Amino acid sequence: MELILLIVIFLIAFSFGFYKAKIKGIIGEKTVSSILHFLNKSDYKIINNVILKKGEFTTQIDHVVISSFGIFVIETKNYKGWILGYENSEYWTQVIYKYKTKFYNPIFQNAGHIRALKTCLKEYGDFEYISIIVFSTKAEIKIDTNIDVINMHRLLSTIKKYSAVNLSEDDKEKIFEKINASNLIDSFKKQDHINSIKKRIDNREKTIHEKKCPRCGNNLVERKGEFGRFLGCKSYPKCKFTKKLL
Repeated sequence: MELILLIVIFLIAFSFGFYKAKIKGIIGEKTVSSILHFLNKSDYKIINNVILKKGEFTTQIDHVVISSFGIFVIETKNYKGWILGYENSEYWTQVIYKYKTKFYNPIFQNAGHIRALKTCLKEYGDFEYISIIVFSTKAEIKIDTNIDVINMHRLLSTIKKYSAVNLSEDDKEKIFEKINASNLIDSFKKQDHINSIKKRIDNREKTIHEKKCPRCGNNLVERKGEFGRFLGCKSYPKCKFTKKLL
């Protein structure tokens, strides 16, 4: 009887942890959607929750903002605590008191989103894509990067600092319509997306195991740095992929 009770308690705790993380993610995305709502509608066109298919893989993008100043691609992370890492490290670390949790570098994650958007919009030529990673106000960001990695309260000011016009009104409208037409959100199946992510991770690990760069396809070479041995792309500094070796 005690064993059954322990199993039930474990299952409840596991389910609570899973759904708590899921709910936190949804809250983060909804909060950012509310913030984006304050952008001037004549200057910025907003699409929340975009699902694109690229080959056999699906890509889920939290927010896309189309403007005269470029296309903003926003990845939301509703994390708190210290956020530690480097722009080109594969994983970052969340620290809450003595607890540490690793998570995939969201700059890399958003770079994949931008590649999917470029494929979707290839007929419209080349224009600026601006990657923004947004954390909750409870996160203390300790990341040295040229990419915008910010707290939520800085989102509007970060978007508005870009003022160089590179998209016409006509292009803005066409791009907005194209993304909406390509968005699979209505027919989206969560499990299919999860399977797609798992397959993408497996392919990535296989590529690295074969000493090939998962970003550009060039050879990986072993190097030694301040923090130990690592694999680096042979085409550095053009490609800055690295993976730490144990």
